[in-house]
Amino acid sequence: MASNIIKIFDTTLRDGEQTPGICLDAKEKVEIAQALAKMRVDVIEGGFPIASPGDFAAVSQIAAAVKGVSVAALARAYVKDIDAAKEALKKAECPRIHIFLATSDIHLEYKLKMTREQALAQAQEAVRYAKRFTADIEFSAEDASRSDKEFLCQVYTAAIAAGATVINVPDTVGYSTPGEFGDLIRYIRQHVTNVNQAAISVHCHDDLGMAVANSLAAVANGAQQVECTINGLGERAGNTALEELVMALATRKEYYQATTNIDTRQIYRTSRLVSALTGIAVPPNKAVVGDNAFAHESGIHQHGVLNNPLTYEIINPETVGVSRNSIVLGKHSGRHAFEERICQLGYELTEDKINSLFKEFKELADRKKVVYDRDIEALIVEHQKVVDTWYRLAYHHVISGNQTMATASVRLETEQGLTEQASCGDGPVDAVFKAIEKAVGFSVCLKDYQLKAVTSGEDALGEATVWLERGERIFIGRGLSTDVIEASARAYMSAINKMIAACGYPEDKQVTGGI
Repeated sequence: MASNIIKIFDTTLRDGEQTPGICLDAKEKVEIAQALAKMRVDVIEGGFPIASPGDFAAVSQIAAAVKGVSVAALARAYVKDIDAAKEALKKAECPRIHIFLATSDIHLEYKLKMTREQALAQAQEAVRYAKRFTADIEFSAEDASRSDKEFLCQVYTAAIAAGATVINVPDTVGYSTPGEFGDLIRYIRQHVTNVNQAAISVHCHDDLGMAVANSLAAVANGAQQVECTINGLGERAGNTALEELVMALATRKEYYQATTNIDTRQIYRTSRLVSALTGIAVPPNKAVVGDNAFAHESGIHQHGVLNNPLTYEIINPETVGVSRNSIVLGKHSGRHAFEERICQLGYELTEDKINSLFKEFKELADRKKVVYDRDIEALIVEHQKVVDTWYRLAYHHVISGNQTMATASVRLETEQGLTEQASCGDGPVDAVFKAIEKAVGFSVCLKDYQLKAVTSGEDALGEATVWLERGERIFIGRGLSTDVIEASARAYMSAINKMIAACGYPEDKQVTGGI
């Protein structure tokens, strides 16, 4: 029996960005979109253009930069939303306007304040209007899993008649179960009279931990597209995790009789990129992409895997881009070996970037006895980040102890020259943050701070992440170093530079002293 090709609609840059604490700028979104295109997703939802100028710019830049993949823009069933989506998608090679309107009685009554008849008419009118601008229209019935089935099918029938090429069935609040959701897809196939003129898509949330299971049940009952996010990011408990959905179909192909176009070797790399840019760590026990996904501690398990990996591994790690070779290089390794390892890890970089990375690798190798794959991946992701630099950390010095007030001095490079400041704090990290704040000349609201080791050992590379808040926006910075204070300072500087790039200097900016 031939396998069906299930299309993957990635909404990491739209629904995934709605994860609390995530705020990606346009350049970061383009970088993720390019990784998704390389992974061969079928559709990239770039954002919700009417929501903000930043979202509009991101969708526009993604549409211009990414080729060979459909780019979708979200819109409510309003003319102004559709017009914004149309404008943002002007440079897209394959544009898709994604219209949504709630259909459940609870949403109609308490959110939209409209009748079923009004919703039916508005859905049809919105699709018909959007069809004037692009042939590819997706219509989503928000809260479909809690909608009256008969009315839901009426809406889908009307949307398809108006020109929808995809009808999406969202389990918006993650309420459904696999059996129920599979039955709903089957019911839609049987009762939407023109269903063969459009593809059926599903969009499941993970509030009860069943997003992937519900999506798979939908595939088993005829869904042709699944909407998901990298690492399962999204509002509340998140969305269907792309890596889990894709590998479930790949691993159990004989059961689902379905496959995808995804290059699975890009999964791990893309997961780590999204984690680095969003500041949301991947849990170690996360399926497919977690650090422990292919780790075996039990002696019985280790013995079995050494004899035959199939005893305890249903997925070959290399299939998702995870190398079994953990120890890579050292300070005596040459550029050729370093470049070869980058290629083995699945990265395609320019000569200039490789040269720059090799210099950073050598500096790291001088501090560490061995450099692991994870160290190299961390350097690559850090190097790929595009951040306009107003301030650069040139020097830091910290004195701290359990009976000594922590003090820190920093020297920052700017276009106007050097500036140096010192401060005290509750510990070395707090002291260096306060010294940086004095040096840049304006107050900074630190929302959160995290520190973790990239690998194990006393000389492990430290990864610091900070979240800064300004108004209603959050800016994420990340820093790497074997010195955790330096990593923290770099992360703080990165977030400050992002904040200035997006919002300019705050009103309380003060002139700081130079040296």
